[in-house]
Amino acid sequence: MMFKQLSDRVRACAPLIHNITNRVSMNDCANILLACGASPIMAEAVEEVEEVTAMCDGLVLNLGMPQRERVEAMKKAGRKANELQIPIVLDPVGVGASSFRRQIVSELLQEVSVSVIRGNCSEIRTLLCGTGEMRGVDAAFLDEIKEDNLLQVENMTKELAKRTKAVIITTGKTDVVSDGKDAYHIQNGNAMMQKVTGMGCQLSALTAAYVAANPKQIFDAAIAAVCAMGVCGELAFERMSDLDGNASYRNYVIDAVYRLEGDSLEQLARIEK
Repeated sequence: MMFKQLSDRVRACAPLIHNITNRVSMNDCANILLACGASPIMAEAVEEVEEVTAMCDGLVLNLGMPQRERVEAMKKAGRKANELQIPIVLDPVGVGASSFRRQIVSELLQEVSVSVIRGNCSEIRTLLCGTGEMRGVDAAFLDEIKEDNLLQVENMTKELAKRTKAVIITTGKTDVVSDGKDAYHIQNGNAMMQKVTGMGCQLSALTAAYVAANPKQIFDAAIAAVCAMGVCGELAFERMSDLDGNASYRNYVIDAVYRLEGDSLEQLARIEK
């Protein structure tokens, strides 16, 4: 897989990404987009989302802290993106935590065609089965991806990809990415990433940048983005000193994304089919 080419295109194209995203992680999402060579814009007022989306190369719909007006803004932005064939990344944050969240995502998927859905194992299971357990917005203990349930997670990811006609990214200790036909397992990353809020939101934003820069290779671009985030998680951990904690680690991850080169991504990505 041509990770160098996919990564280099992000910096060459500098895609503008519209984020209707989680307020908890909005600043970090903006910074990781800048770090990878893209540009962020945040707009969620229903009066302007269509206009803003029309000028962009990619759209992130992050469930975040859902409110009805915000949902309507997501729908308007999504429909405009579909009209203009702008790729959309959906992040169904905490979809298993409440019936309201499940209803919102159901409405979005009925009204908007998305290119990529990224979620943890509990979120993906909820989308597929309609119910799921969660620890707030985190995956439930029973849904943590392990060696003994990896094939089950792969099958679940493939099935949701078939149903939604989107590329599905299921994140965990091992990340699984599928287009419904093929599935790849990505072993990059570091356990410290679980100690920083919004890492998943940042990956969704990064995925949008990669997909927007490579719109004819959405599956490959999504895989490259997941590998890039995992590699940067590893590089960031190598910088940690005895005095550093999760706040420093967050900054080191963004620094690593800024410094990541396509050649390094190809060398350090650990992926198998």
